[in-house]
Amino acid sequence: MAWFYLILAAALEACWMFSLKFLSFSKFKTLSFENFAQSEGLNIWLPLAGYIFFGATNTYYFSLAMKNIPTTIAFTIWTAVSIMFIKIVEVTFFQNKISFTELFFLGLIIIGIVGLKMATKP
Repeated sequence: MAWFYLILAAALEACWMFSLKFLSFSKFKTLSFENFAQSEGLNIWLPLAGYIFFGATNTYYFSLAMKNIPTTIAFTIWTAVSIMFIKIVEVTFFQNKISFTELFFLGLIIIGIVGLKMATKP
């Protein structure tokens, strides 16, 4: 179950990063009671709500995973899987390009994750 928690924490970390990307504190000055639930207001406070929610749940599940996985292994895999999720979202939803070099190094990350998983005793 710890490995599931670790992958879930990595997915939540990717969501946290994208909420951070869309967060703009300078726009909070324009937030009012009238536009709070409208699309203009949602674009202001929803990234902050996502930042808080995804950050807290990411930390929670990552801490659960570290109870059964060595810290260095958990942190390495969590970081690598988060990077992969972020790249997948950027390519899928934001139409960012991916180069052969990026694919090569993402493949190396996958090989490293599999190797760490195989080297970790249950």
